[in-house]
Amino acid sequence: MSLVALTSLAGLFAVVTGVNDGGALLATGLKIPSIPPLAGVIMMMVTVALVPLATSQVAMTFTTRLASMDGPYGRIALAVAVLAALAVVAVLNNRALPTSLTLAIVGALTGAGLGWDLPVSAGAVLFVLAVALAAPFAGGLLAILTIRLLVRLAHGRTLRQWHRAGFTLQCLAYAANDGQKMLAVFMLALGLSSPPLLVCVAVAVLFGIGALYGLPRAGRTLSRGIIASRPLHGVTAELASGAAVIGCAAVGAPVSMTQTIAGALIGAGVAESSGRVRWHAATKIVLAWTLTLPVSGLLAAAAALIVRGVIA
Repeated sequence: MSLVALTSLAGLFAVVTGVNDGGALLATGLKIPSIPPLAGVIMMMVTVALVPLATSQVAMTFTTRLASMDGPYGRIALAVAVLAALAVVAVLNNRALPTSLTLAIVGALTGAGLGWDLPVSAGAVLFVLAVALAAPFAGGLLAILTIRLLVRLAHGRTLRQWHRAGFTLQCLAYAANDGQKMLAVFMLALGLSSPPLLVCVAVAVLFGIGALYGLPRAGRTLSRGIIASRPLHGVTAELASGAAVIGCAAVGAPVSMTQTIAGALIGAGVAESSGRVRWHAATKIVLAWTLTLPVSGLLAAAAALIVRGVIA
């Protein structure tokens, strides 16, 4: 597969990631006017561009630990994986169900690798899945503790200061973890072993474009779909999800920021009253997450087998 085509596909993946993830990152703080949406998108872009220069451990998990995508056939398998992940997420987004593009690409890379008979690390895949499953629960538990602290400390203007701190932490966490899936796809496409500044900046710009486009739909679903949210819940979710995702980044485990934010929102709601949680909406989103990885994996594996048969 040509370098131009694969790089263009990586660019499309970054834009779709912005559509899928950008709105979710901004959603929790939409009811607090201390950070305008455009300023929030710029903050996300700056962290996505700069944080991988300091730590790219999660990107390396995608590029070296899950499956080997070396050689010309590896690049074709990568294209199959990206297209499968995008297709699954597009269908779910069309139904206003924000899902995990991280789960989608993990499943698709694994499925494409198996379908093309490339080396796949079962241990690494299981490790990533275990941490991904634990992250929303970690976010929820941290939210229960955090909201109790904020009830005592955050009032009026103080809540706005906590919001700025929470959103900054969330942006750093995303750039150190979930956002590095975009960088990993570019690194695999270009055959890079480390992330250069120019590629990081390109990823950030494409992500920002997608975030601006996807803000209205994804933001509404998370900020109002899961719980009857108040500003306190949003700040709690930012702080709790940021802390949980940074912890996962420290061990090189890619996790979904969308999932972790949702878990934190549920935790914040349950801490006050379980009646605040819209369990029907939460169940629909969890169902989308549950389907994402296996469907992406099966689709990528089937596509890889077909393409491999045609080429061979």
